[in-house]
Amino acid sequence: MSVLERILNGAPGRFTVVALAALLLVGAVLVNAFAPFVWVGIYTYFCVTLMLVLGLELFMGNSGILNWTYIGFVGIGAYSASILSTDPSLKHMGVPNMYPALVNLHLPVVPALLVGALVAAAVAAVIAWPLMRLSDAVGVITLFATLIVIHVLMTQWDNVTNGPRTFFGVQQFTTIWIATGAAILTLVGTHLFRESSLGLRLRASRDDRFAASAMGVSVVRVRYLTFILSSFVAGLGGGLWAHYITSFSPTSFYVGELFVLLTMLVVGGAGSISGAATGAIIITVLREGLRQVESYLNNSGVISFEVYGLTEVVMAMLLIAMLIWRPTGIVGGSEWRLPLRRKQAAAAPSPEPPAEPVLETEAAEEAK
Repeated sequence: MSVLERILNGAPGRFTVVALAALLLVGAVLVNAFAPFVWVGIYTYFCVTLMLVLGLELFMGNSGILNWTYIGFVGIGAYSASILSTDPSLKHMGVPNMYPALVNLHLPVVPALLVGALVAAAVAAVIAWPLMRLSDAVGVITLFATLIVIHVLMTQWDNVTNGPRTFFGVQQFTTIWIATGAAILTLVGTHLFRESSLGLRLRASRDDRFAASAMGVSVVRVRYLTFILSSFVAGLGGGLWAHYITSFSPTSFYVGELFVLLTMLVVGGAGSISGAATGAIIITVLREGLRQVESYLNNSGVISFEVYGLTEVVMAMLLIAMLIWRPTGIVGGSEWRLPLRRKQAAAAPSPEPPAEPVLETEAAEEAK
């Protein structure tokens, strides 16, 4: 086996990380060099979305718990980073009722992004400990209720978020290269987490909570720490998204956007990095294609009425079909591997069964 093959096949998911990182870099180079400007925007948005899906998989895929609050932490990171990085004059004009202390705060974009991610992680650290003690339907309902609380705060706290109105004036910082680099770093970090002791213990608690507890795993603690890490990724991704789109409102961080991320994770498979990436690619292509179809139907006059919501309806039907016929997703819990490795595994001869031990009486009789 060559050195490259040993590197790629040394741990589950390592080939996925290398292959996806290479694909992201090559895709960024080709799109930036040859594609129209609109494709550059789509690819940048895809990289940020991939980062968010990987952050959702970090907790949901390893714990098996549906994290409804994830999109709320995306919003916390987006608002925190935007408030810190936006020029004070623009903040005063865009949010007239903002607290003077927040208006005067101004940081460069990169520190603002990191602080926004830390704010999201800090909020998660405050509220997550009692939430991680719950399981099954009770835990899912409580997480959804927490998302509602976060959304109400975003829509009503007009001294910070401008209420239900649009927050604008954010500096456009996220380029195709920054988004690609952030997606690759998240990819590597997610893989390292899965191979770490914390990731292994979390998956053990997912497979059998009581058996993991009997083996000494603190289920609440591993869930709590992973929830904070996932919220940090959500806050960082939200800040990058905000500095790409430059204007947003609280509706951007509610059930509709969470539905898109969940669809990506369910279609690809929540149990692996390959599944999260596969789902992100498929749903991104599907969404853009359906939007073009919907635009064509409304502008060409082919039909006598206007079509709205075609993208959402098709995605919902796809999600239902996947949950019925393939609940583990297209990839499931496995990772991408080298084709040569698969052929070698299939062609490898099965090990010979061990020879049965000969009893001492039989050996003595043969000697006679």
